[in-house]
Amino acid sequence: MPNIHGSVIDKETRCTHYHSFLDVIAIKFKCCDKYYPCYKCHDEHESHSIQRWTEKEFDRKVIMCGVCNHEMSIHDYMMVEVCPKCKAHFNSRCKFHYHLYFEI
Repeated sequence: MPNIHGSVIDKETRCTHYHSFLDVIAIKFKCCDKYYPCYKCHDEHESHSIQRWTEKEFDRKVIMCGVCNHEMSIHDYMMVEVCPKCKAHFNSRCKFHYHLYFEI
């Protein structure tokens, strides 16, 4: 399992900011090549600005399911609400933060 940085509170990548049953993904940030549960964790633990993934990079596997550690591409993640491997449900409200992580 990749190391998850930030204010993580459990083994399924929930953090102090987002910790519902559905908050089980981590995002590898382009700017530092580290997995964080959310942008707030990144900003609290890094001294640089977030660099967003471009549409040309949406095939990169930078999203991880916190339940089974399955890594998926940005494109694949945007097309599902459950992990393709373990069927854990993801928080559909995360799409409201896509603009923070991805150039869309």
